Amino acid sequence: MRMILLLTICTISFGALSQTFTDSNLPIVIITTENNAPIIDDPRVIAHMGVIDNGTGVQNNITDPYTNYDGRIEIEIRGSTSQQYPKKGYGFETQDSLGNNAQVALLGMGVENDWILYGPYPDKTLIRNVLTFDLARKMGHYASATRYCELVINGEYRGLYVMMERIKRDNDRVQIEDVHVPNQWNDTLTGGYIVKVDKLTGDVPYSWGSNYDNEVVFQFHDPEFDEMNSFQASYMEDFIGEFEDVIYGPQFDDPINGWPKYIDHTSFHDFFILQELGRTVDGYRSSSFMFKDKNTFNWAAKLHAGPMWDFNLSFGNADYCDADITTGWQYQFDNICNFSTEIPFWWEKLLEDPGYANGLRCRWEELRQGPLKTSTIHAYIDSVANHIEEARIRNFQKWPIIGVYVNWNGFVGQTYQQDLNFFKNYIAQRATWMDNNMPGDCSLSTEIIEPDPEYHRVWPNPFGDQFSIGFSLFGEGEISIEILDLSGRLIQTEELGFKTGGTHALNINSSSLVSGNYIYAIKNEGKVIYTGKLIKE
Repeated sequence: MRMILLLTICTISFGALSQTFTDSNLPIVIITTENNAPIIDDPRVIAHMGVIDNGTGVQNNITDPYTNYDGRIEIEIRGSTSQQYPKKGYGFETQDSLGNNAQVALLGMGVENDWILYGPYPDKTLIRNVLTFDLARKMGHYASATRYCELVINGEYRGLYVMMERIKRDNDRVQIEDVHVPNQWNDTLTGGYIVKVDKLTGDVPYSWGSNYDNEVVFQFHDPEFDEMNSFQASYMEDFIGEFEDVIYGPQFDDPINGWPKYIDHTSFHDFFILQELGRTVDGYRSSSFMFKDKNTFNWAAKLHAGPMWDFNLSFGNADYCDADITTGWQYQFDNICNFSTEIPFWWEKLLEDPGYANGLRCRWEELRQGPLKTSTIHAYIDSVANHIEEARIRNFQKWPIIGVYVNWNGFVGQTYQQDLNFFKNYIAQRATWMDNNMPGDCSLSTEIIEPDPEYHRVWPNPFGDQFSIGFSLFGEGEISIEILDLSGRLIQTEELGFKTGGTHALNINSSSLVSGNYIYAIKNEGKVIYTGKLIKE
């Protein structure tokens, strides 16, 4: 079976020229679907995948043994807008012979079973996503690991691809705790969640909108909505809602109860910087991920911006809404174009706080001396272009689009080198403009005060016949929760018993309460440690 497949590949013709694909300096990925079935968007189809990777500096031949992976996968076409292109992207899971998830380390990346084969098409440099993820990692954040490869499916050469990690909670990916597994404080509510601001495409079982931007849509990514219980989903929705309420309010810049209580400022600064450097036409409003870890007894986990995703229409590679020019701010996109997806208001609102803006300016100046130095970025681009040169030539024989407009190219070079030069020049000019226009004054920057890690939260609120309450406890003691009416009359008491220090959460049956406003008090050994307002619908 394998010999027949290899003979077919060895005589393959592709693109405008007829030639034989025999070897590559990049890993070779060979996929054969069951009964040669076509790969579709949904459902996934069963296939065999073999990966030939003989190591750095060693040529890979298609007749070589499968050295990196040799087994079953389930694969489907992935992407939203990108599905319009003839060169498809794929998502797949590695599996054992029985169809169970198989955790593997593909091409030296971390052990997992969810993977992506990204096929750059409108990005004729073939580098934009790979560069952005590399910059994010150099800035200290997780971004999907990437490995260039050449792909063959059912005996047909498909071009140059990027094997990459799907965004997911895991030890080798987004390192947050599993929401389904209680930690030592028995917390299964406060984290970890990966959510995103994105357009509604495909099968989205649940989404929710911002209370302040009609066209901002939040979605659960990992875990997905149908993998959570209602209390977990409500917690994260309410957390983001509370954050937006604070940012929209008059004391959004309060160092204790304002934005510093809710978000990790470094990740938000860096997310802003990369979105603006690339001037990603979909930036902030689509494929924009955020995550939150579990709280602990002395640390209230904040919302982190990232990981970075979907930069194929960045760095001047889109010809609409000013995305191909190097001046102006992408976070002000809604002032330029009217789309069905909008940018969350808080990206602009945060800049009204001098403390936040000054910190952003300092971070930009720091990065410009390191990973975002223009010469450093250019050197990386040149090294990648050299690394993929052989495969790049074959790719554009398969897909002869050099010199051809592809939606939505902001520049159409007549040679690959012209496309690469435009890419590099755009970065240089954009970075210079940002040097001269970045908000804030680093000389006035002050240290951002971290809020007290103690927290207490009720969700949902307003509520019906039950609600959840979470709180952090320092020390230990007999804990009780009292519900009082607005006159101070005790209505309901919940005895929790003896609790040790940590984060605690419980569900409370409120079916006996009539509609109206109430006060709750959390007590430790009879002493009130937290109070708040309740609203019964």
